[in-house]
Amino acid sequence: MKQRVSALLRDKFNTDVILEKPKDRSFGHFATPIAFSLAKELRKSPMAIAEEIAGSFGDESMFTAVESVKGYINFRLSEHFLDEYASWALNHGNEFGNADKKGTILLEFVSANPTGPLHIGHARGAVYGDTLLRLGRHLGYDITAEYYVNDAGNQIDLLGTSLQLEGRASVLGEEVEWPEKYYRGEYMSLLAREAVEIFGADALRDESRQKELALWAKDKILEQIVESLRAVNVHFDTFVSEASLYDEWDRVMAKMGSGVYLNEGKTFIRSSEHGDDHDRVVVREDGRPTYLAGDIIYHNQKFERGFDHYINIWGADHHGYIARVKAAVGFLGYEPQKLEVQLSQMVSLLKDGEPFKMSKRAGTVILMSDVVEEIGAEALRFMFASKKSDTALEFDVEELKRADSSNPIYYIQYAHARIQTLISKSDKSMEEIMGTHLHGLSADADALLFEALLLPEIIEDAFESRQVQKLPDYLKALAARLHKFYYDNRIIGSEEEAKLLKLFLVVALSLRSGLSLLGIEAKDRM
Repeated sequence: MKQRVSALLRDKFNTDVILEKPKDRSFGHFATPIAFSLAKELRKSPMAIAEEIAGSFGDESMFTAVESVKGYINFRLSEHFLDEYASWALNHGNEFGNADKKGTILLEFVSANPTGPLHIGHARGAVYGDTLLRLGRHLGYDITAEYYVNDAGNQIDLLGTSLQLEGRASVLGEEVEWPEKYYRGEYMSLLAREAVEIFGADALRDESRQKELALWAKDKILEQIVESLRAVNVHFDTFVSEASLYDEWDRVMAKMGSGVYLNEGKTFIRSSEHGDDHDRVVVREDGRPTYLAGDIIYHNQKFERGFDHYINIWGADHHGYIARVKAAVGFLGYEPQKLEVQLSQMVSLLKDGEPFKMSKRAGTVILMSDVVEEIGAEALRFMFASKKSDTALEFDVEELKRADSSNPIYYIQYAHARIQTLISKSDKSMEEIMGTHLHGLSADADALLFEALLLPEIIEDAFESRQVQKLPDYLKALAARLHKFYYDNRIIGSEEEAKLLKLFLVVALSLRSGLSLLGIEAKDRM
């Protein structure tokens, strides 16, 4: 809808025109401040320019009124246009909100270390990334979802050590000397028991088999991670192993050229030239690469695959890595601006106002699976998508169990179910409902229709701004408007029954489509 108005104005003025929604709906459906931007060029007041432009519109069927108000130009969409667009949307269901965007995008998200179960911090990045993926694909972008498996370095060595010690302590009953840091929790005990069954007890005492056990445990944990993600409707197209990339290190180092240098036995990247606080070590004195080295090889491999754009979703604690990795991308000969990093903040959970208990399975964190068990996958997805990803999120799981308007996901689902119930109660046939014209609507009905038809603009804005919370916000507002209209107006048995039911079908389509893009299935009965 907004795109069609924008296209008409772009053709008229030979430039992109900013369109806004007036706060006061009595002014119309859209407004543009273009007269203010033309004032200097035309050497006229914005009000005079706006009056001239408004008067230049003839009998375009898209508008019933084009008016100048204090320098703004207001547009009121015609009943014919809104009815035609609503009928198209209902007849093309799955295509509603689609666009023809071009471009390939590599979207990397989650990428949690395969050393333990997913916790709620990982869950937030997973929901954010998957929602971006769904929005972008709906708009036409060719997006590949990728999981970077951090299966190299100290954390994998520590996993092997932890598994052996846990097995000797909890399975074999031996006294062990625990290091300062190790992986703990019920999941490690279960892995240790399985390891004894597969490898035998002696493998837990043999240091030479530590690496073998670590890699086995890593694969088992990754299977659990994938299963946990599947449980919340998150799926990946590709998995890239960090360990598999290091054979490329010499070639990548050579490719970096003068972007790296040797000092006191260490190899540094000149990241300070690209906004970093200081240059960073990529290879230690003993020849071992740092964590940053793995990122450099991986991003070289990413860019060699030739995508148009690259999006990384990282935890907020990785903020400092952005400048370093972008510096490396530039030294490798690529365009750093093609790499975009979005940050995902941690989550605080409450239950009845008290901190949510940490999981015995993980030891020190709240597991995603525990939260899913408590509130369900759909409630988790909705809540994690409902706030800007780089801001802190705190919510009480008990609120998401309530069957009333205080629970946003219930409130939206109930709106969709309410519409389906009305359709089933009506004596009107679907053919009669669909064949009705949406003409002569009341102001409230017109506002509800306009709001429902805004979904395509919300989808595009949520993706392009990377602010997926705009979609839940929209769905909450649309559901609230639907519920109010239902309470204020008689539907079944009224003279306008067929017309109002068609209007409600448009609302249901937007609610259903929006929920689907959040990875949630709309309910027909509640």
